[in-house]
Amino acid sequence: MRLRFVLFFFLFSIAIDAQELTNTQSVDTISHWTKKNKLGFDISEIVFLNWSAGGNSAVSGLLKGDFSRVYAKDNQKWVNELSIRYGLNKQDGHEVRKTDDAIQINSTFGYRKDTITNWYHSAKFNFNTQFTNGYAYPNTQKAISRLFAPAYVFLGVGAENASKSKHRIFYISPFTFKTTLVLDQHLANQGAFGVTKALYDTNGNLISSGKRSKTELGFLFTSYYKKEIVKNIMMVNKVVLYSDYINNFGNIDIDYDLLLDLVVNQYVRANIGARVIYDDDIKAKKEIEGKQVTVGPKAQLKQMLGVGIVYAF
Repeated sequence: MRLRFVLFFFLFSIAIDAQELTNTQSVDTISHWTKKNKLGFDISEIVFLNWSAGGNSAVSGLLKGDFSRVYAKDNQKWVNELSIRYGLNKQDGHEVRKTDDAIQINSTFGYRKDTITNWYHSAKFNFNTQFTNGYAYPNTQKAISRLFAPAYVFLGVGAENASKSKHRIFYISPFTFKTTLVLDQHLANQGAFGVTKALYDTNGNLISSGKRSKTELGFLFTSYYKKEIVKNIMMVNKVVLYSDYINNFGNIDIDYDLLLDLVVNQYVRANIGARVIYDDDIKAKKEIEGKQVTVGPKAQLKQMLGVGIVYAF
């Protein structure tokens, strides 16, 4: 409940601030805050009617929002970001299916010794979860993920290097706590997402419930790079690497995100993206003879292509 309250308060504060903004970006010279909001909606559709070659009609939609609040004064910098994604697809002969679902909150506080250096002593907080249940389609009876199941919390200290234009940022933390939350007891009992699973006796009676959280201490590296490769085509490259000191140090969790943003005009944009995730604690689900079977960890790949409307305020 505490996490839900924090998330609700963050969203509510952004909604209130948005009503006070009339420009794409505004700077309050008294408070030293920079505020930026961006909402977008991508849609794709294909319709077949008496099409001799065959095919299924389908429509997809993706709602996305990016909000930032940045405080900068002298040698201090505090960056707060909220990113949300939610996408649905409807195809003939199938129920509505989820295509994207993410809530990400990032907060980084940095201090540097003077205004010349690009190095900051930094503390970073990161929180990731989702809005609704996830399924291993076509099975929609058993959810394999839910709100706060999982949720990931990173909290650490380290050093950050940022270029003057903020188009290149990398962060190194030798001490980062990673907490995995699985607040759904049914999934926790299964040992989903790396938490300790429940214990049962030989008759199937529950001895002890599964743990709903797991905490690790490890090394974190993050990188952000943004560049206009040709006119009106922007490339954004993000990498997150994490390795736990205690459990198999050197076994690296990878989260890699590549996006090409094609600007048509102020309001219309197209984007092409790909995301690759590998986490040894996340076991893949596979449908075998109508039953969900847990298999070993696998690389997760998501590819995206969309054209839509973007409104910045």
